[in-house]
Amino acid sequence: MKLLIKIGGAHIDTSESRLSVAEKLAAVVKAGHQTVVVHGGGKQLSRYLREHGIESEFRGGFRVTPPHILDAVIRTLAGLVNHRLVAALQQQGVRAVGLSGIDAGLVQARRLSEELGAVGEVEQVDASVIELLSANGYLPTVACIAGGRQGAVFNVNADQMAVACAGGFKADRLVFLTDVEGVLDGEGRRISTLPADEALRLIETGVAKGGMEAKLRAAVAGIARGIPEVRIVAGSEPRVLERLLQGQNLGTALIPPKA
Repeated sequence: MKLLIKIGGAHIDTSESRLSVAEKLAAVVKAGHQTVVVHGGGKQLSRYLREHGIESEFRGGFRVTPPHILDAVIRTLAGLVNHRLVAALQQQGVRAVGLSGIDAGLVQARRLSEELGAVGEVEQVDASVIELLSANGYLPTVACIAGGRQGAVFNVNADQMAVACAGGFKADRLVFLTDVEGVLDGEGRRISTLPADEALRLIETGVAKGGMEAKLRAAVAGIARGIPEVRIVAGSEPRVLERLLQGQNLGTALIPPKA
């Protein structure tokens, strides 16, 4: 099976959490699944900026990224966060390879808006490098930074990066490891299976909002790109990836709209 796993920065912020995630990823790689990882790092980036006397500014859920912030984005996401995760994976016997969307033209983006600075939206994906690596037993581990025309570099939302890479990779399943048990209905109950059109209805009615709204919009975009299933699941669940692949009913599975 071809898997793309998206990991939020909160799940890889400490040596203990990185080790936990690395163990889960190692299990599916060693089972022979072609796997790609896309990771965030917003928490780490905000901390880095704060330590350097810079307050983070967000508009519409996106981090405003002027040139001096972009330098910090590259240092933190493609440097510190990426390399620490790769090191943890290698500690588990996984041949992880640290990448960003810039490498081999994996992800090309364009500026989302002038007011946001170097925030990009994905324009095109060339998945050949992650296809080559994963097919030969390596684990591509991708930071959410993209290239652009004339040598531009863009900060890209990690969920959107994951969807774009999963679509280009033709993943059989995209898994978001999150800090919640799944998508909840209006009564606070977990929804085990959610067609994409019903996911949009949750947003329209205000049941899904904030971080979950953004996650659902990304998941629906993934379904539209041809990914058969997008799973939103708690990353803290023991052996979560193994159990999902064994068919256990964890989190919420987003699927194409009902005919």
